[in-house]
Amino acid sequence: MVTSTALPRLVLAAPASGSGKTTVATGLMAALTARGLRVSPHKVGPDYIDPGYHALATGRTGRNLDAYLCGPELIAPLFLHGARGCDLALVEGVMGLFDGAAGEGELASTAQVAKVLGAPVVLVVDASAQSRSVAALVHGFVTWDPEVRIGGVILNKVASDRHEALLREALESVGVPVLGVLRRAAPVEVPSRHLGLVPVAERGALAVEAVAAMGARVAAGCDLEAVLALARSAAPVPGAAWDAVEAVGGGPREASSGGGRPGSRPVVALAGGPAFTFSYAEHAELLAAAGADVVPFDPLRDEGLPEGTAGLVLGGGFPEVYAAELSANEPLRKAVGELARGGGPVAAECAGLLYLCRELDGLPMCDVLDATARMSERLTLGYRDAVALTDSPLAAAGTRVRGHEFHRTVVEPGAGESPAWGFRGEGRRLEGFVRRGAHASFLHTHWASAPGATHRFVERCRTS
Repeated sequence: MVTSTALPRLVLAAPASGSGKTTVATGLMAALTARGLRVSPHKVGPDYIDPGYHALATGRTGRNLDAYLCGPELIAPLFLHGARGCDLALVEGVMGLFDGAAGEGELASTAQVAKVLGAPVVLVVDASAQSRSVAALVHGFVTWDPEVRIGGVILNKVASDRHEALLREALESVGVPVLGVLRRAAPVEVPSRHLGLVPVAERGALAVEAVAAMGARVAAGCDLEAVLALARSAAPVPGAAWDAVEAVGGGPREASSGGGRPGSRPVVALAGGPAFTFSYAEHAELLAAAGADVVPFDPLRDEGLPEGTAGLVLGGGFPEVYAAELSANEPLRKAVGELARGGGPVAAECAGLLYLCRELDGLPMCDVLDATARMSERLTLGYRDAVALTDSPLAAAGTRVRGHEFHRTVVEPGAGESPAWGFRGEGRRLEGFVRRGAHASFLHTHWASAPGATHRFVERCRTS
């Protein structure tokens, strides 16, 4: 049976990074939410930070759509899952509209996601250094791929009424309506550092103020009725929404009757707080669907793991920024070390890897891995095609996955005696560590693409 869902939607894209699409997308989400609409926020690519600002703008969980990590076939199901019960969905793109995974054509590009979703595109153009040439730029994007429907333009960094008039006159020949004009102004205060914007979890009230300012700017400069009309012109999305229980292949497990016993719901501790902000929402949903009781905790504040912890998930984030505080929490470091050395399943990605090392920038960490970590000037960034080299709580040896690296840190050595991954196409570079129950690596993965890993992890928690 073929199903489809009527859902107004738009993709916010740009000719290139730095055009202002995060400001416009977040501001549009905030402005439409302020009108009483239930807005579902999405982000193309593996970015963890922008979805936090989207969540502030809408009051809903920000979700990622990544065709490289999850495959194009999961884009629409994951989109519909995130948009359940909403009036409208807005998708912020990544980089330039047609930029995707290096050497992979349109794969993982904003254009590919727009085509999969059948969503109209609004192009955010930085007009600060052009006038009539804007028509040639927009014309090129409109005609490059006829399957991508560019339904409107929002002009950013416009200098004056005269500048606006010149831009509008030029765009009349292209036939793409101008949906908004944002004047050149002091940027909304959203500070950055070595991996991009500072996450919402670290900024508190300042982040709320920044999102409100974005919403006010967009509401003042955009024709919201025209934006909504374009979103409502999208045809229904074919297919059914993704479901975590179906993905792991079963119904809910029995209620907890004691951590670690067969048939019980084992407690899986999920690191959060300012130092561990990088996590896809579907990970916790999959863990719960596979039979775990997922309990968040903050390694900066909590001096022990949640009661009855049988397994631990340490996602990405910024432990290098909070190294002193993490190191000072000796009781928690000791508890993590005891769990891992005792064979308890631990899944650690990037920040989690650093936390499990012997030390980070000279400060003691959990000492689970015979390795040290330090900050580096070099940015490591890109998609990876990986093969599991060692059996672990997450994967059997030989399992292929796709992931993403994004860090300015170095771990020495880069792999243990039992490496986690071999990266294909890079001289089979060895990376990461499998030690007792711990699987630690720089590689970020999206568990929706391999729900069997979640099931395997929870089963290890149940029986370890």
